[in-house]
Amino acid sequence: MGGLLEVKDLSLNFGGIKALAGVGVAIAEGETLALIGPNGSGKTALLNCVTGIYRPGAGSITLRGESLLGLSPDAVTRRGVARTFQNLRLFLNMSALDNLLVGRHLHFRKNLLHAALRMRSEEVRHRRRCEEIIEFLNLEPYRKSRVADCPFGIQKKIELGRALATEPKLLLLDEPVSGLTAEEKEEVSYWIHEVRGRFGITILLVEHDLRAASRLASRMVALDHGVKIAEGTPEEVQRHPDVIKAYLGD
Repeated sequence: MGGLLEVKDLSLNFGGIKALAGVGVAIAEGETLALIGPNGSGKTALLNCVTGIYRPGAGSITLRGESLLGLSPDAVTRRGVARTFQNLRLFLNMSALDNLLVGRHLHFRKNLLHAALRMRSEEVRHRRRCEEIIEFLNLEPYRKSRVADCPFGIQKKIELGRALATEPKLLLLDEPVSGLTAEEKEEVSYWIHEVRGRFGITILLVEHDLRAASRLASRMVALDHGVKIAEGTPEEVQRHPDVIKAYLGD
């Protein structure tokens, strides 16, 4: 497997507070990597740097060798990076299908004349792709439902579907099982596995639930106070003394 995402010596400060201090993470094509750590450890800050929300003070971020630094979030998405959020960012008054169609906007042609001539075929193609994702995620009963009326677990799947609609190379998942029941966690975890298997998408996930992270990822990186403290298999990382100390204290 070749390298897809490489984060090197990444540092981020908020005033006098170090959110990230020289963090390095590399993800291979087709891999699922879990980023773990207690609250405030820098997990989401790292995702925000990768997606262009934050601009780090030092370090590099490359996707297949091309720098992502300085790009807007929209430009990062166009490079093939999609993301879900812990606090869902769906259009609650729109249907599940329409939310996925929003994710397809990156693929609409920009030439106005060309778009005018092929508008109908483009619309059909994008809708077909979204319908395929809805079928894949077993969201058919909710395809026309207002998202606000859907159960929270279904909303999580809709946001996953919208991310898939962008056809990403790299999928970033920010606490994908947060707020779910045990049954919902099992279902969402199943679909994340299916996403990698069917689409071959590389996944970087942030997860506070260590059990869920261990089931989903083949490799883990642990952060604490913005510093990488461990890296390895889920078993190796969770047995690491610094990780135990970070979660349980002295």
